[in-house]
Amino acid sequence: MITQYTRRTAKLLLVAGAAMALGACSNFPSRQPPIWVWPDMKKQDKYKAQMSAPFFADGRTSRRPVEGTVAQEWYKADEAYSTGVGADGNYVAKNPLPLDKATIEKGQVKFNIYCAPCHDRTGSGRGVVPAKVVWVPGNMHEERIVNLVDGELYHVISMGRRSMPGYRFQISEQDRWAIVAYVRALQRSWRGTMADVPAEMQSKVK
Repeated sequence: MITQYTRRTAKLLLVAGAAMALGACSNFPSRQPPIWVWPDMKKQDKYKAQMSAPFFADGRTSRRPVEGTVAQEWYKADEAYSTGVGADGNYVAKNPLPLDKATIEKGQVKFNIYCAPCHDRTGSGRGVVPAKVVWVPGNMHEERIVNLVDGELYHVISMGRRSMPGYRFQISEQDRWAIVAYVRALQRSWRGTMADVPAEMQSKVK
């Protein structure tokens, strides 16, 4: 049996539903919900950039950094390590990383990710990217590139050269030096002679 109380409740629910539906309609689209149930910190009183602020003597909310402040990402304790260029303005001659197995393997991984698409995994400059374009990447085994000092190779990886973009934002400093070490290993593999083979191994090679 439907009582008067039940009908009244139904009417109230219908009115409430219609009010909520109409309240959600607007000619002005917004990303904010129509009702803030838990405003939390979204609605807190605060100053925004470029606003005025009577709290400060100059009336600005945007504060200047403390004099002498250097952004953390721009501070380099060792400029030569970070840039490949020494204090005298010349490229660093020798890779600062230890030339051990771990360094070479790390360099190989990073080279195959970032360099091989253009230079291919052997460093010949015949990767998949130049097959689709008109320019040809450098061959790592050319005498010109072999004769570059380690710091210049690092600098080219970091800043780019000619059609090659720089990778200083994609590859960390240590990994860039590791790539330089691996490039040297690739060059050595193509230019090696029997004199480079340890004496105890030469008999096995022959």
